[in-house]
Amino acid sequence: MSKKEADVAISIKDLFFAYDSREILTNVNLEINFLDSICVVGPNGGGKSTLIKLIIGLLTPDSGTIRVFGKKPEEARHRIGYVPQYAQYDPQFPISVFEVVCMGRLGNSVTGRYSKKDREHALESLEITGIAEIANRPFSLISGGQRQRVLIARALATEGNILILDEPTANIDHESELQFFDLLNDLNKRMTILMVTHEVGFASTFFKRIACVNRQVVIHPTSALTGDLIRDMYGGDLQMIRHDHCCSEEGHNHD
Repeated sequence: MSKKEADVAISIKDLFFAYDSREILTNVNLEINFLDSICVVGPNGGGKSTLIKLIIGLLTPDSGTIRVFGKKPEEARHRIGYVPQYAQYDPQFPISVFEVVCMGRLGNSVTGRYSKKDREHALESLEITGIAEIANRPFSLISGGQRQRVLIARALATEGNILILDEPTANIDHESELQFFDLLNDLNKRMTILMVTHEVGFASTFFKRIACVNRQVVIHPTSALTGDLIRDMYGGDLQMIRHDHCCSEEGHNHD
């Protein structure tokens, strides 16, 4: 039985993308279901960030298609909450946690001002991420773990159905990392989660599938992982997983 279109959050078919004449992604086919959780891994320069930018609609494929809930990425941006690896901000700029989260509502405003509904959604996002008590604190004075939650709250304020995170645990401590994955587990009950990371040890305990990106994209179930990740992509003491086969949610089909 074919899947309903509404059940497919992200669909990528026969995608190719190059910068100038340098091929970055080739023949990418990927389907991510609603409420799926995908960990995106791969070497530097392998195309992870490019893949995310294509899904968000910041880049356009040279060939092939991307659909987000059946629509082109630029038509479905309101359904995606994005958390970048680094928050670009001036530490001297006096902006509060609440004001940062409100920025997630800018796309819903015609006048550029926040409505009562915008503020309500911002407060709700702060409650969900467990940081409502620091809403009025300066963003520049909170901890790295708190800052990460603020950025997630900002993404949630868009009211999207997909949450995309780029290296979200890079600058937080171990305890904050544990709390972060607890939060992701709760969010995954209502959102699709797609996260770029190098820290596969924690990620493999949460995510349903691993997307290995190195010009091509190969999906593995996390049940196939017993080490950190794929020796041939990272080197060192990592588990080798063959890339000469197709992998589905049900398991592996070797050529």
